[in-house]
Amino acid sequence: MHYVVAVQGLGQGISDFVDFQTAPSRYRHWKLSIEGRVATLAMDVQEDAGIRPGYKLKLNSYDLGVDIELYDALQRIRFEHPGVASVVITSARPRVFCSGANIYMLGLSSHAWKVNFCKFTNETRNGIEDSSEHSGLKFIAACNGSTAGGGYELALACDEIVLIDDRSSAVSLPEVSLLGVLPGTGGLTRLTDKRKVRRDLADVFCTTPEGVQGQRAKEWGLADAVIKPQEFEAYVKSRALALAERSVRPNDARGIELTPIERIIDERGYRYRYVSVALDPQRRTATLTIKAPESTGPASIEDAMAAGAEWWPLRMSRELDDAILSLRINQPELGLWVFRTEGDWKNVLAADSVLFSNRDHWFAREVIGMTRRTFTRIDVTSRSIYALIEPGSCFAGSLLELALAADRVYMLDDPQCVLAPSEMNFGGLEMASGLTRLDARFYRDTGRITRVRSHIGDALGPHEAAELGLVTFTPDELDWDDEIRLAIEGRLALSPDAMTGLEANLRFGEHESMQSRIFGRLSAWQNWIFVRPNAVGPQGALKVYGTGNRARFDWERV
Repeated sequence: MHYVVAVQGLGQGISDFVDFQTAPSRYRHWKLSIEGRVATLAMDVQEDAGIRPGYKLKLNSYDLGVDIELYDALQRIRFEHPGVASVVITSARPRVFCSGANIYMLGLSSHAWKVNFCKFTNETRNGIEDSSEHSGLKFIAACNGSTAGGGYELALACDEIVLIDDRSSAVSLPEVSLLGVLPGTGGLTRLTDKRKVRRDLADVFCTTPEGVQGQRAKEWGLADAVIKPQEFEAYVKSRALALAERSVRPNDARGIELTPIERIIDERGYRYRYVSVALDPQRRTATLTIKAPESTGPASIEDAMAAGAEWWPLRMSRELDDAILSLRINQPELGLWVFRTEGDWKNVLAADSVLFSNRDHWFAREVIGMTRRTFTRIDVTSRSIYALIEPGSCFAGSLLELALAADRVYMLDDPQCVLAPSEMNFGGLEMASGLTRLDARFYRDTGRITRVRSHIGDALGPHEAAELGLVTFTPDELDWDDEIRLAIEGRLALSPDAMTGLEANLRFGEHESMQSRIFGRLSAWQNWIFVRPNAVGPQGALKVYGTGNRARFDWERV
């Protein structure tokens, strides 16, 4: 299987383009095996197969390339193997589960690369928990060796952690002690919010670089079970089968093959079937246009399954997901994303109707989950976002979420411009905070949300949309071009650091979840620490790690 990728004249060069697409036949770091209701993902990182040169991935340490494979493997399990109800994540190496993010890779990386790497790994781990909550796909971390840093954070994302009791294997978060940074993929937040580790014990744990092993790890809540080597494999298998028994995943369903995503990439942008991205480096903008399906499409979930990966909601979400990930890491200077839509809004509502009416069916549930996770990437992307509603737009139902995710929504005052809510706007496509975007927009004001709900399926013009609070401005035709131009120019004249902080504060209001706190803490604390000399200066802890030199700190507390 080969992905159809044409890269023509891309500014940073073909060799520098980070591709988030892969397939099991191309995995170098993970081994996926399936036995009945249980899948096993065994980590076996190849030292010389880093995504960038200059470091070796020793001791099952990982970089972005390793996590791209993990993300793909999880997608394959979700869609291609619906009979799988539990997943064991373990190591193919003896005495080491995972030593976390590769330290030398972090030391060599730019600030933007480090933060984008952490964000993607966060999203992959949040996706594990999302599948556990919404799809009944349960996860066990079988820690058959030392489990450190990001390796323990991967384990923390699982439903259960089983640690081998071999008198040497420990779990640890050594980032503070050894590197002068924080755990980058939710470690601190999951210790407190998910595992309820007592604060004083968490303080000891996070400042003890060798970590905690054996019975103490279980007593402190750092692991669910600590098992002797001779019993380890059998115990993990029994727990995986027990979790599978409680799953709502079907026993005998036929899977959907995730066929390659066809795209063309050149100096103008990225072009897929339903998604196109126009790059404008001079204006530092990217315009993402999402097309509605050409027809009302399948009327039943059986017909949707027959369409498989070509069914519009799934194909559109996969294309948009790939575009978002590619933009983030390959086009970091394009600070404003403009969302547009094209096509018949009624066809979007028809697809939404099939999803909503079959939301308990495994395939519809997984497509909704894929769409939810893709749209959540928008909320936590450090870009300004505008949505433009013009004649021919189809911001309806699930695509209305793109406008609701935007920092501003401009709707041309023209009777041909409409938007339309569907049931999907009221549940199923929640943000990382756990709220729908309408909940967040109106601060859970039930009166205002009920007013919007009364218009499900209705085509709302500019005045109705403005009255309901669904758009920001409705310029007329005379003012449209100038107002949009000034809005874009004004936004891009501002500090990108200030914009990132502003947007994150406004997008996530008074209600938080564990997932949104993970991203908030990454943005506020890790982002700050990653630029401080105590971590990344010439004598910072991250820079001198492994050289035999001691870090030199500025002792002033700020």
